[in-house]
Amino acid sequence: MSDKKRILVTNDDGVMAPGLLALAQAMRKIADVVILAPDRNWSGSGHVKTLDRPLRTKEVILADGTTAVSSDGAPSDCVALALLGYFEDKIDLVVSGINPMANLGHDVTYSGTVTAAMEAIIWDVPGMAFSLGTNESHPQPLDYSMAAEIARNIVEKTACHKLQPGMLLNVNIPYLPLDQIKGTRITRQGLRVYRDRLDRRVDPRGREYYWIGGDAPTGIPEEGTDVGAVSAGYVSITPLQLDLTMYLAIPTLGDWDWKFA
Repeated sequence: MSDKKRILVTNDDGVMAPGLLALAQAMRKIADVVILAPDRNWSGSGHVKTLDRPLRTKEVILADGTTAVSSDGAPSDCVALALLGYFEDKIDLVVSGINPMANLGHDVTYSGTVTAAMEAIIWDVPGMAFSLGTNESHPQPLDYSMAAEIARNIVEKTACHKLQPGMLLNVNIPYLPLDQIKGTRITRQGLRVYRDRLDRRVDPRGREYYWIGGDAPTGIPEEGTDVGAVSAGYVSITPLQLDLTMYLAIPTLGDWDWKFA
């Protein structure tokens, strides 16, 4: 068996997405790679665990002729399958992406890309999510090669220093030529501004149905945040954890009278 580390590559756009292929090709330069990803697009799926039906898998051939495994589960299901023993050998790192649009601020709770990396943390395996800072109006197809090489560099760098237990990295890369990227910033989550609206419609049988739509989200480019870094042309690396406790509120809430009448 190879002495290289073993990396699981997954995503939320589906196993045939070009961003996943670019990420896998970059990871193969530094590690043994296995791929287990959804068989369809799960964008915006959040952290999902499928318990009410069986999960099915099949082998597929990617555009470069290499093999991967697809599953009818969500991104987090794919990671759970891999880490619970689908593959015979131990997985050392989970990388997710490359998502065609940024995952900034509150996006991390919606993003299947990011929550795939979160699932890795649950099983005590390091996780990283990689996204490209484009928008919905950008013409297709996208060039993922630069982002994939940046992802490889980040994975190599973290291998030298080792990530803290319980920490995952959410990486957002500006969609710019490499010579226009100004560098890297370690950031906190910024403020994402959503402009969702409810669209009520009536089907041909007179029954109401609904679409949640609206304009694409924007963000407040504050200094030190992921939104600000990407807006300024920097690669944003945000360390995240699954502990959502608001520790500053504990003393205040503890002073309240919680006795029941």
